[in-house]
Amino acid sequence: MPADGSTERKTAPASNTPPLSNALKRNDGTPLHVDWFEGAQVNTSAAERRAATLTTRRTVKKEYQAAWLVKAVTLMDLTTLAGDDTPGRVQRLCAKARRPFREDLVEALGLQANPPKVGAVCVYPTMVAPAVKALEGSGIPVASVATGFPAGLTPLKQRLEEIHYAVGEGAHEIDIVITRAHVLNGDWQALYDEVAAMREACGEAHLKAILATGDLKTLRNVYKASMVAMQAGADFIKTSTGKEDVNATLPVSLVMCRAIRDYLALTGFKIGFKPAGGLRTAKDAMAWLILMKEELGNDWLEPDLFRIGASSLLADIERQIEHYVTGRYSSTIRHALA
Repeated sequence: MPADGSTERKTAPASNTPPLSNALKRNDGTPLHVDWFEGAQVNTSAAERRAATLTTRRTVKKEYQAAWLVKAVTLMDLTTLAGDDTPGRVQRLCAKARRPFREDLVEALGLQANPPKVGAVCVYPTMVAPAVKALEGSGIPVASVATGFPAGLTPLKQRLEEIHYAVGEGAHEIDIVITRAHVLNGDWQALYDEVAAMREACGEAHLKAILATGDLKTLRNVYKASMVAMQAGADFIKTSTGKEDVNATLPVSLVMCRAIRDYLALTGFKIGFKPAGGLRTAKDAMAWLILMKEELGNDWLEPDLFRIGASSLLADIERQIEHYVTGRYSSTIRHALA
């Protein structure tokens, strides 16, 4: 990355231009400023206490809860990252992404004029082309994991080629994974250079930097890694791959939100946030929406700046919406994803 913090971005073909509403300026990053985070301290017990109060200080019930859950669906990166993924499964998932709720529920909610749809569909690079085809005309972007997901331990040249491949297939967003060893060893220059190279390889596709926070051991490491990824040009910072022993937690998300807030104060750039892994229930979705509203404000309740990486979460939200409409709980098997 040049000394002035700018990057030379490769322009993707017109057909791959993201159909996003994000009018925010892309994060071109800054030079590496170790002094922005090196002395940072995180009080773990205080972070845990703050996180624990999020769902006790604010109560959302009845029609307001239904509205929040519909909002959560519009912020969702509906995901399939299984070893047995097929184009057929991806096509069925994309159909669900277009219409996440049954028609009778949409009608009961009075949303026929503007039916909700998910924020994006997230798949492996080889499944990007089927997803792009299945979502044509929907306005739903396709996100692809890349860079040796989930471990991220393949050679850097190979990881960059994987980004190029996914963008060439039509991916609008790239979810990269960092080398955790750079964080654990405190090698901030290496982490910065890695993310900056990936940012350049993305071209016009948005970059989400997965920090794999469950592997970073301390909340202070989480804060520092967040700051370096944003300085290197990440448009979003993301908690987890969903494959770690510990994935998204509220204390970790709180620390990352505080890093986003600090970066905004220092640079004027709004960086997006994506929790992923372990968010399975409507109650989980509500907790993270409350976190975003209280810590970052209403701008982070839009898909330009907030995404929830999930798969089974959608089924539980639809189940809760059905309960709101009918007064009855149905079996989860009635709300299949694909």
